[in-house]
Amino acid sequence: MTATTTAAPVTRADAAGWPLGRPPADYVLGHVRAVLPDRILDDARIVVRAGIIEEVAPHPPGGGADLDGGDAMCLPGLVDVHGDALGRELRPRPGASVPVGYALAAAEGRLRAAGTTTAFQGVAFQSRTAVGLPIGSPPAEEIADAIEALDASAMRILHRVDVRCAAGVAALEARVAAAGDAVLVVSHEDHTPGQGQYADPSTMRRWMVEGEGMTPDEASAHVEWWRDSRDEQREVGRRTLARLGGLARAGRIRLFGHDPATRDDVDQLVERGGAVAEFPTTFDAAAHARRRGLLVVAGAPNAMRGGSHAGNVSAGELISAGLVDALASDYLPDAQLGAVVRLVAGGSCSLPAAVGLVTSGPAAAVGLTDRGSLVPGLRADLVLADLDGTWPRVLATLTA
Repeated sequence: MTATTTAAPVTRADAAGWPLGRPPADYVLGHVRAVLPDRILDDARIVVRAGIIEEVAPHPPGGGADLDGGDAMCLPGLVDVHGDALGRELRPRPGASVPVGYALAAAEGRLRAAGTTTAFQGVAFQSRTAVGLPIGSPPAEEIADAIEALDASAMRILHRVDVRCAAGVAALEARVAAAGDAVLVVSHEDHTPGQGQYADPSTMRRWMVEGEGMTPDEASAHVEWWRDSRDEQREVGRRTLARLGGLARAGRIRLFGHDPATRDDVDQLVERGGAVAEFPTTFDAAAHARRRGLLVVAGAPNAMRGGSHAGNVSAGELISAGLVDALASDYLPDAQLGAVVRLVAGGSCSLPAAVGLVTSGPAAAVGLTDRGSLVPGLRADLVLADLDGTWPRVLATLTA
């Protein structure tokens, strides 16, 4: 078992036998406000046995504890089904790449500090970025192998495949073939200008100017080139979606559909065996996904900021309408708890419901049934946090 402590208000009654950063398999956490699926249990005690929650109950008068939570909020460990921060860790500046092992260690530290105990890191099976630039980081296969080789890591792999990139699709199929009985989590993406997240090509042009330092004319020329290049690969995209549908229906992959914008996008995702509508860009697409039985994942930065940076539908609006099952960190690795605090303060949902969007909801999206709630029988992935201020502060992250 591992644990990371990010602040010191949590004290232990008897520290003997509990090495720094490593809780034992059996312990008792006392005097916390436990966020349960349907309510908050004040002055709670959580009993952990063999890394599994055995009991969540009121702290008995005079009862002891191995760790005194000091009235902190206790949440299940956060589950993130789509995080893109690893790309920035690998290449913090254009032309400045770092070793894969270093990038993974840095990403792991940020996850623990954010209270994230299960994180599906987006690994791009494509030759260029979503906006058509060279990726500039090691091949997807190398990164995925390095993540799988980690010991006791929070990180898992979200296989992000560009449906119009033949080389990326081939690399993904090789991983599926080598996976045996394991079910890979796959998100199919198509960032061709004029559709999905970039339905308005000016959004991509603005990104090229503000994010990549191009002049407006250079940005316009680049976006036109990228759209023409993508159009030449339209048939590759059609074949890829058909192939992914076969794998999903056969139970070889758990399929996410990225940026659905229309009812037709949602219907096609259902037909190909998809399980999750990821980052729907319109209210209509999200509502139709719910009607068709898909789980819906929205962006935590969208919810935390109060709107989409790309001009798409507000996550807060979708949540208020009951159309969101999970919030993912997307491009901001510590946005999940910030979104929780913002949603509760704005009256969009209760604290237990908001916490569910970053714990049990995402666990369900990736098919994990052993974590995500403070209930007996589940993993003792626990986060102690101060949620009383304007923004959250993680006090400790304990991982089974």
